[in-house]
Amino acid sequence: MDVMAESTITVDWLVAGAGAAGMTGAVVAQHCGADVLVVEKEPVYGGTTAKSGGVAWIPGNHRQSAVGISDSTDEGFAYLRHLVGDTVPEARLRAYAERAAEMLEFMMANSHVHYSALPEYMDYYEHLPGYKPGGRSMDNAPFNLRRLGAEAEHIRIGHYDGLMLPFNITIDEGRRLQEMNLGTYWTGFKLLLRYLLDIPARLRGQRDNRVTLGPALVARLRASLLDRDIPLWRNAALAELLVDDGRVVGAVVERDGRRQEILARRGVLIATGGFAHNAAMRERYQQAPIGSDWTAAAPGATGDGIRAGERAGAALDFMGSAWWSPSYTIPDGRVLALIAGKSNPGSIMVNGLGRRFTNEAQPYEDFVKAQYASHARGEQSIPCYLVFDATYRSKYAVGHIKPGKIEADNRLAPENFSSGLLTRADTLEELATKLSMDPATLADTVTRFNEHARRGEDPEFGRGATEHDRYYADRRVTPNPSLAPLDSAPYYALRCEPGDLDTKGGLACDEHARVLDTSGNVIPGLYAAGNASAAVMGDTYPGAGATIGSAMTFAYIAARHAMDNPVSNSND
Repeated sequence: MDVMAESTITVDWLVAGAGAAGMTGAVVAQHCGADVLVVEKEPVYGGTTAKSGGVAWIPGNHRQSAVGISDSTDEGFAYLRHLVGDTVPEARLRAYAERAAEMLEFMMANSHVHYSALPEYMDYYEHLPGYKPGGRSMDNAPFNLRRLGAEAEHIRIGHYDGLMLPFNITIDEGRRLQEMNLGTYWTGFKLLLRYLLDIPARLRGQRDNRVTLGPALVARLRASLLDRDIPLWRNAALAELLVDDGRVVGAVVERDGRRQEILARRGVLIATGGFAHNAAMRERYQQAPIGSDWTAAAPGATGDGIRAGERAGAALDFMGSAWWSPSYTIPDGRVLALIAGKSNPGSIMVNGLGRRFTNEAQPYEDFVKAQYASHARGEQSIPCYLVFDATYRSKYAVGHIKPGKIEADNRLAPENFSSGLLTRADTLEELATKLSMDPATLADTVTRFNEHARRGEDPEFGRGATEHDRYYADRRVTPNPSLAPLDSAPYYALRCEPGDLDTKGGLACDEHARVLDTSGNVIPGLYAAGNASAAVMGDTYPGAGATIGSAMTFAYIAARHAMDNPVSNSND
């Protein structure tokens, strides 16, 4: 389609992308006195943030003392340094460790953003110096969509609509519901009562207006933009960057089929997300088998900002990496990350040979890396299968599927089975046959697992040995809350692929979030944050919320630096 040129407009700070990074960068810049414009490629705002849990990983944050946790910048840096190593420059790691808490305090004081520390949501690697058993991963507060007025119609929402509960829950509420005790029923009753008493919404057939998790963070940031009269253009894609004498001075945006040239006095912040939905880029940079079908990222994550930066001379880094998580595709096409279900007792994960290949309860990024390694050894691990028994089925959610006894299977949409997502059989041998596995191998795998699970042991892979492994498990099960035998028919299998929350490779940046060229020099006027930038975490995942925490922090750093150094062309 031909595009028509319009007149040039000028702002101080141009932000491409309306997720956590982009809207944070916009709020900070406007607070510093800048004239700001946010452009968003999609017809809805929120990006991949709106499909996430909304958790932010913030070392040394000011909310930790409320839950009895002591932390410091030095401890956060030590943990990151030992985990990430020298794959990321020390100055960039230190900038995150030192300024994440500063960002959070600023946003909570000057926007609608509101977080609470989760006292039991631990870092993922307890053997490393600087590890904390809780308090760094933070739960985003709920938000009522009515407060957005007409803008509530344009938020990305509904990724989990109709899958589990009629109402939305926070991370903390989800934890309490999972414990299955008296507190669980009281929490569930209060949430359901609140939902039912929203009479106007129920009469109109609306979804729950109390949003939580990623949508709540997006709504809070959008409300903050509205408070400050910061314009947000939807259907406005970043087409190219404008460069004058080596400096980025603005961008061309294609808005509703028309080209709009926008000059930016202080700089451009690229916050357009990763390239998870760009099959060609994934095949070029990442290990096979790969594609764009297994990702839970927003559809707009096609690498536009990364490619625009590369055309302007930017270097790229960590392009082979992603925020990996096992995923599965439900019949309506939605891709969901499998975070919790793989840790519950009475289940294992097996490859196409019918064998276990790793610790199922380990951090989701490590699980997918192990899945790829197993597949590379010829063990047919893509896809793999979450195998569980009737006891598990009756007690625990299986991804988005509610717990239920055998008769509950009849209430599931038949497509869950006909699509191959779920498989059920009366015996392990029959299950193996349906999955094209050797029946004797699967039966032997389960027999050996059961023998050790009854004693709370996993000598093969050490499942349940860490606090992380036990967090998503069943604390009522002893001696190991992540282990129990699979010994009650029928048996089930859920097909899982090596998915991700988005890619984490992108534009190489320094500690000020300035984009670097292929010689390591700063490209003046160009900044990046979020999944469009090469992750400060490198090829690691320190704890829940590392994606959003780093996105918001480096957007904050970028805006502060650009406002303090409006005409700087220096590499200092």
